Amino acid sequence: MNILKKRGAKHSSFTDVEEADGDKTVHLSCVADCLTTLRKIPDGSIQLIVCDPPYNINVAEWDDISNYVDWAALWLQEVERVLASTGNLVLFGGLQYQNEAGSGDLLSLVSWVRQNSSLLLVNLIIWNYPNGMGAQRFFSNRHEEIFWFGKSKKYYFDLDAVRTKLDPKTLAIYKKDKRLNPENLEKGINPTNVWQIARLNGNSKERVGHPTQKPAELIRRIVRSMSYKGSTVLDFFAGSGVTTRVALEEGRHSIATDIDPNFLNFLDRQLSKVEGGDRSSIDAEFLESFDGPIHPAFKS
Repeated sequence: MNILKKRGAKHSSFTDVEEADGDKTVHLSCVADCLTTLRKIPDGSIQLIVCDPPYNINVAEWDDISNYVDWAALWLQEVERVLASTGNLVLFGGLQYQNEAGSGDLLSLVSWVRQNSSLLLVNLIIWNYPNGMGAQRFFSNRHEEIFWFGKSKKYYFDLDAVRTKLDPKTLAIYKKDKRLNPENLEKGINPTNVWQIARLNGNSKERVGHPTQKPAELIRRIVRSMSYKGSTVLDFFAGSGVTTRVALEEGRHSIATDIDPNFLNFLDRQLSKVEGGDRSSIDAEFLESFDGPIHPAFKS
């Protein structure tokens, strides 16, 4: 980054993108299998994929998959195809589940990506939360891993969109360090790859009923930093519908599908929480190519 700046060049993540007006966005949300969804999407059309796959630990019917890695390989190949050259894949998981996963876990998926695709590992993000289950035979777990892969070296990243603001007193102290850029300090500091964001408690007002719901704040940081207004965000394990909600609020288009019929009910509750944003239905021809139920908010 410093070398690029000295040469008067911009970070590669800001090339080949054209930020559009995000006031009007289009969305598809329906019940569909992940491969059905992916195989209908054109090559190179997706900027960001938020992927929170089943952990294969039997928390629900959809979380019991035989030949897990072979199954995942099918959609991982499609992921690489549909991502734009500036695109990003964010893969959720938890190494703590490796003994519970029936035939594969996050490490297995990451290993497959490293060996069988050209996706580039950009960051390992640690989602650190203060709340969780206690333990007696090992240290209580308080984090999950999030792997961030870029489609190419031109992957998009907007640090300014997610900088952590400094309070006036701390800002004044930081500005005394001549090695630091005062302009960037005014914007805020890099939040680092350790994100301290609380998990949703059982009585959280944000909850919609899904057993593995992720906080909107967590998804928002991903969407803001790895996609741009007017680009398309895809979530084919959409679960609680939080990705659609955040895409609406942040001026991104979205495609969100899940094989669980309850997805549409969860999405109903998410849409009731939407702050700002505007929506219209997805392209009718694309919409009609899906056999599963379509959420009524996004019907033509």
